[in-house]
Amino acid sequence: MPAGIVVRGLRKVRTLLVESAGARTLDGKQLARIHDLLHECASGVGGEVSARRRAGRLAETYLRLDDQGRATFLRIIASEFGPDPQQVARAHADYQAAIDSEERWAAESDLRHAIRSSRLRILTQFTALPQGVKFLVDLRADLLRFVDQDPALRSLDQEVELRLAAWFDVGFLELQRITWSSPAKLLEKLIEYEAVHEIRSWSDLKNRLDSDRRCYAFFHPRMPMEPLIFVEVALTDKLADNVQTLLDEHAPVFDAQRASTAIFYSISNTQPGLRGVSFGNFLLKRVVDDLKRDYPRLVNFATLSPLPTFRRWAEKNPDAWQKAFGEADLERIKRHLAPAQTTMANAAGLVQLLADDRWVDDERLARALQHGLRRLAARYLLATDKSGRPYDPVARFHLGNGARIERLNYLADTSPRGRRQSFGLMVNYLYDPDTIEENVEAFSRGSEFAAAAAIRRSARD
Repeated sequence: MPAGIVVRGLRKVRTLLVESAGARTLDGKQLARIHDLLHECASGVGGEVSARRRAGRLAETYLRLDDQGRATFLRIIASEFGPDPQQVARAHADYQAAIDSEERWAAESDLRHAIRSSRLRILTQFTALPQGVKFLVDLRADLLRFVDQDPALRSLDQEVELRLAAWFDVGFLELQRITWSSPAKLLEKLIEYEAVHEIRSWSDLKNRLDSDRRCYAFFHPRMPMEPLIFVEVALTDKLADNVQTLLDEHAPVFDAQRASTAIFYSISNTQPGLRGVSFGNFLLKRVVDDLKRDYPRLVNFATLSPLPTFRRWAEKNPDAWQKAFGEADLERIKRHLAPAQTTMANAAGLVQLLADDRWVDDERLARALQHGLRRLAARYLLATDKSGRPYDPVARFHLGNGARIERLNYLADTSPRGRRQSFGLMVNYLYDPDTIEENVEAFSRGSEFAAAAAIRRSARD
């Protein structure tokens, strides 16, 4: 096949990666053709041009399918292209027999070859496409959606994850600073992928990229316009306690040269298909080094972080309310309730009272709730799941990277999302260079989490 035809086919796949219109399920004829193409991929029929053509046709077909069709497509790969059980059994028997002989290493190599499935050969051929790596990342995102309903896909998902982990090793990634002068296509990606604090407009984005702000992202060479993870940083002279102030477009620009503190206020993973491939900790370390080089006065590195599952946890743990809200707290709350609401001034009724997010706008009631909600949040941050890890996913990330729970901030995020997730509370995690390694080791041993004394007192009170 002429090279020009292959290139045109690959461009078609690249277009389909952007917009998959006319999604449809598989018919019998199409299913048979997919079987044939997959078997050709697995056996390596033909040369490089043939391999690219097949990969392009398979990718184009896949992207035009609806969810049912894609699940069928993936199930074929998972079920028909795994290791041959008989070949594995023979290779394993030969290896066991050769353990104490000179043939051991050859037998080990044969066993390793037998265990290797044809799935990897098929998947690797997609990387020849201009957008092939992105295609596989998105294919993994589909797998993660389907695997709970179809356990037969788990082996394929594990193989794809391992392959992506190798391709996206941090050594291959490039750290780039994103500025207002970056390509518009990339800036649009920031708006699309921001997962913590919604970017509401271009002026909002411009404010986040001003001279007292920094934005850094990791990129893969094969996905140059797709940030894998990005962090937004504010340069300031104090520990930030309020995201409304931090994101205020009308606030005066701070002189970054006077900054003593770098606040990481948003960290967004952008590719669902890379779940399980961790590089967030490397991003923070690289960004800290970059900032210290450019701003020698920086001495504090901290976050202003959400508590994304606080409200969910609180509503599932009624006993925690009773411990967090004492009689004095309940009396203060009762004084600011309407007569018909006074029955809510008890531990059990507080969940119902706070279900109406308008309490945030009642200044006196919000003040009466403050002490109890702080204590409840402190208990939440020190709570663990069944494996003994922090219940809060953001806490798991930062504590696992050596940070310390430093301070709780009341009504720090009063956006609808902030109220819905955490009753408006946020937390500062502090990265102290002198204690990071010690904290990482303690966390990995399952020892006590690193937390400021004030947090521990609140949790005990």
